[in-house]
Amino acid sequence: MNKDAMKNLDKCRVLGVLDDGATSLSQAALTHLAQAQLVIGGTRTLELLAEHIAPQAEQRDLTGVMSQVPEWIRAALDEGLRVVVLATGDPLCHGIAAYLASRLCVEVIEVLPNVSTLQLACARLCLPWQDMRFVSVHSRDAGEWVAGSPPSHGLYGLLRELRQHDRLAVLTSPANSPDRIARMLVTEGLDKDWEMAVAERLCQPQERVVSGFSIEAATRMSFAELNVVLLWRNTLRASPVLFGLPDASFAQRHPEKGLITKNEVRAVSLARLQLRQNSVVWDIGAGSGSVGLEAARLCTQGHVYAIEKNADDCANVLQNRRALGISNHSLVHGKAPDGLADWADPDAVFIGGSGGELAALIGLVLQRLRPGGWLVMNFVTLENMATAVEAVKQLAANWDVLQLQASRSQPILHMHRMAAENPVWIVCAQAGYASITSEFVATHV
Repeated sequence: MNKDAMKNLDKCRVLGVLDDGATSLSQAALTHLAQAQLVIGGTRTLELLAEHIAPQAEQRDLTGVMSQVPEWIRAALDEGLRVVVLATGDPLCHGIAAYLASRLCVEVIEVLPNVSTLQLACARLCLPWQDMRFVSVHSRDAGEWVAGSPPSHGLYGLLRELRQHDRLAVLTSPANSPDRIARMLVTEGLDKDWEMAVAERLCQPQERVVSGFSIEAATRMSFAELNVVLLWRNTLRASPVLFGLPDASFAQRHPEKGLITKNEVRAVSLARLQLRQNSVVWDIGAGSGSVGLEAARLCTQGHVYAIEKNADDCANVLQNRRALGISNHSLVHGKAPDGLADWADPDAVFIGGSGGELAALIGLVLQRLRPGGWLVMNFVTLENMATAVEAVKQLAANWDVLQLQASRSQPILHMHRMAAENPVWIVCAQAGYASITSEFVATHV
């Protein structure tokens, strides 16, 4: 549709509505509603404003069919009809208006906002909201929160924001309710760090604001489905070291010097992974988890998927993850490549252990890596290093090898000497232009 045609169309008005119905609407909004020939809204908002919709106007319930709404609007405007969409609160604050604007020309949409229910909840408790983080947990029900849940879980984004902010206002859903949020805080060991309040049925006669209870108590409480959760810290948020943690800060197995990627090697390996804030990272052969957990700290908007076959090492990874307060990290107890098919395609992959199927694993990783992504591998034996180099050469990958030899000072009598750590080969590769096939992976298993 060209611009001249759009000028001749009446706009679709998106009206923000509160739960006191017509009382919350301006005179301009009420006029648009009364003159509308097509009114689109959820079941509750349509019922709330039924008396103010013209008898001859067509009403359509968008519940469960949101994807059809843009086409409804487009077709109605083409017919010259006056269209109103009823939304809740501020339609541009976790509301339908942004969705419509991304699928229709913005020139044919006019938003008449209302006060957000998040603002109302803050007002009820006299909490300034200019520095609050607004979060919505409206999503498909993924069940109770389990530590290490992937980004697909409906509470994942909220937990990420809890790690990074001091005050949050949360739009809940019937599934992701205040008591479930409280249980997530307990699971992550954050229940003593936060205060919670719940504002129910705002702008309705049954309105209730509940506060002054512990997070632990909230895990057993019930609330009305229409509610907003406010969360604020009662302890100072730590500002942790993001990179280069000392080896001793990680729980690890100690057959000799400890099964951990040493600090110096870890720092170079993380640098070669070329991480970004939103990177998806694979940590294969996680060991103590040191590389993957530091990567998770650097990729605050991303996620780390880790796998480790040794049960004792898995226990250490979980202990380290909790001690470091990391939530964007998932761990599988198993042997790669089992389970990798379920992971999101990576931007970076670290291999610290291969379980004897190194060549096939390299082929699979380079097949799955996103464009520009890096595979970084650590080896302490010539044989494994040679296998890795041969594999990346056969796959026509862009590759290089770095030998890293570090020595650390140690006391000897009243003086100090340098004690050498084992040399480590760091093999780095990017997928080349040659096709990496499943046949290569299969023939190297």
